[in-house]
Amino acid sequence: MTAAQARATVTSEAVVDTALTLFAERGYHGTALSQIAEALGIRTPSLYNHMRSKHDLLRVIVDRTTAAVLADFHEAVEDVDDPVERLRRATRVYAHRHATHRREALVVNRDTGSLEEPHRTELQQRRREHEHAIRGLIADGVEAGVFMVESPRLASFAIREMCVSVARWFSDDGPLSADQVADQYADFAVSVARGCATN
Repeated sequence: MTAAQARATVTSEAVVDTALTLFAERGYHGTALSQIAEALGIRTPSLYNHMRSKHDLLRVIVDRTTAAVLADFHEAVEDVDDPVERLRRATRVYAHRHATHRREALVVNRDTGSLEEPHRTELQQRRREHEHAIRGLIADGVEAGVFMVESPRLASFAIREMCVSVARWFSDDGPLSADQVADQYADFAVSVARGCATN
């Protein structure tokens, strides 16, 4: 393939996906634009047909990922009234996303300190929105008498961090599938909220 043919076949989506792979493998600061271009088979200046800057690629990845996490949550708990089932479903989709979208999870949880304003503040707001949503599920369960945890806030932190860790160790070649991990983590979350972790 000639350089001209490579330029013609490269899309903005391909640029983002390649950047995502390299950011996940090498870190945001460890990845140069020249490496992204090389992986795509194009010259570095050609990248600017698809992006404004390396930071812009990080911003797109973070925006898409955090929006998907919130969408997962709302879809999972929609039309579900039982507090236990709501927490189970919310945890399941969060753990599952970290097993099936490991590149995104690694970048968002490691490299977002490199975000510039106002994007860093926007990320923090989305993270708080998700944490408050999980906390609210637990608080609802406490009010209903099905959860006994003393601090819904602390329980929500524990559950979210537990799910985030999946991206660091999960492997498609491992003994458990993403579905199996997500199911077990959902059970773990319910146990935490019921206060088993403090007994």
